[in-house]
Amino acid sequence: MSLAGNLKTVSFPDILQLMATGKKTGILEVKTATRQKEVAFKAGNIIFASSVNATEDLLGNMLLRRGKITKGDLERAITLHKQTGRQLGTTLIDMNLFDKEEITEVLKLQIEEIVYNLFSWQEGDFVFHEDSAPKNAPFLIELNTMNVIMEGTRRIDEWMEIQKVLPPDDVLLALARSPKVNRDEIRLSVEEFRILALIDGERTLPELIDQSPLGEFVTCRSIYSLVINNLIEVAGRKEGEKAEQVDEEEIILSIIFHLFNNCFFRIRTTVELVLGEDNTRFASFAAQYRSGLMSYFPGVDPASDLMPSFDKFLGAVRAVPAPIRYYKLMGGLEHMLQSQLEYIFQLLGAGVFRDALLRVKKEISQPLASNRDLVKQYGLEDHFYQTLKRADKVVKMIRG
Repeated sequence: MSLAGNLKTVSFPDILQLMATGKKTGILEVKTATRQKEVAFKAGNIIFASSVNATEDLLGNMLLRRGKITKGDLERAITLHKQTGRQLGTTLIDMNLFDKEEITEVLKLQIEEIVYNLFSWQEGDFVFHEDSAPKNAPFLIELNTMNVIMEGTRRIDEWMEIQKVLPPDDVLLALARSPKVNRDEIRLSVEEFRILALIDGERTLPELIDQSPLGEFVTCRSIYSLVINNLIEVAGRKEGEKAEQVDEEEIILSIIFHLFNNCFFRIRTTVELVLGEDNTRFASFAAQYRSGLMSYFPGVDPASDLMPSFDKFLGAVRAVPAPIRYYKLMGGLEHMLQSQLEYIFQLLGAGVFRDALLRVKKEISQPLASNRDLVKQYGLEDHFYQTLKRADKVVKMIRG
């Protein structure tokens, strides 16, 4: 089986589903300029995953961060592992530091973290090497791929809600001095308790993620819970170089420009996966909405030379009177996005509509992560989700 492409046009969940339904055996390699991950399959199920040049995924580092091993023991194990050529997991068992069941459990967590991380990748080249087997796997752990798809998709939806609450990256977090809860009502999960122990008023969100033994998603989910339960608070901002004065309107317009172009690109490629690139029905439908400011949102590949100029878009927007420019722009974009999603349902049915909706939802993650305060200030997130909800409501009404 020859399978290769880019995640811009074929999403990671789609690839996993293809592996599962086809009961494929081999290795899926996914990489960008700076990251590379491999997922191994046997008869459609995931049996191993690894990261190249990513220390956060290494077995020894995971054990160290989880407090399962001392730094000295790990260094001795690594030395012996290099001398003998035996896998680190096997070496740790040989040294009587762990039994096979303990190593297997940590490896399972490692594999899950690697695979779930790939759900958030918006781009990256992939290629499937059929019948290849992992070379450096101490043990193979079988995970049901369909269950992984369901969990990964659930995490994407949950991640949307989590990111709405997470503090900016330069904020220091501390334990709340006067928690606004009744002591009898406080209930902490094991994960939340472990993260609470790391919060000392001197760490930011990125630093907590780096120090946490739980992985990024579980760490952020725990911080989300601690925030909404008023158990942690802001202790100030991390000192750094004084930020230069920035044009906030230009920043939010840049976010809107790239966010909606990417959304329309995801919608177009979703249709093309079903109907092929030569189909003109959807293109003709979408084109009727593109006039004025909307002509800057053709939904082309963001990396293509055909991508409109942001500078020209910025000039066109600023030609609109300031009091109404944001509302005029967002009104047009919301209408175009909702119309395209509803047309996908009419043209291709509920399954493809749901797929398009999921792909579009993922596009808000990056703006939220990098410009959370500004996105909230302009209400971009609320406008975006309300549009998706309206499209979903219309589809539900039509389906009865």
